[in-house]
Amino acid sequence: MQHRISEFLVGLLFGLGLILSGMTDPGKVIGFLDIFGAWDPSLALVMAGAIAVGFFAFALAKKRTINFLGGALHLPSSNQIDKPLVMGAVLFGAGWGLAGFCPGPGLVSLASGQVKGAVFVLFMVVGMQLFEMFHQRKSKKNKLK
Repeated sequence: MQHRISEFLVGLLFGLGLILSGMTDPGKVIGFLDIFGAWDPSLALVMAGAIAVGFFAFALAKKRTINFLGGALHLPSSNQIDKPLVMGAVLFGAGWGLAGFCPGPGLVSLASGQVKGAVFVLFMVVGMQLFEMFHQRKSKKNKLK
């Protein structure tokens, strides 16, 4: 139960940060991506802050084997750049540019009752389900070989 409470509080803090920084507004993202028009650099500052926090958090995490609540700490072990990673990054970037949302702000927008957020999350879930279907089909084909 303690883990669920801490997960909720961290998610709430993340959501509040997204709201306060204006990142739940698709116009902010579109403005950031419009480098030849009315460019809005505020998202770059949010990203720089997140990278700085993440840099130090991962440096600390690499020295630990358990998390702060006593559970096992599982960090990614692969650093391979492969076709699925690149394809996923391209799809993520295209969706981000078209919708103005990425998953975090999309979920916060959904929770705040924004129709745009609900549409984004719906299509995000559909995309995740399609990935699972194709991934399972590919796994079955590989097992038959």
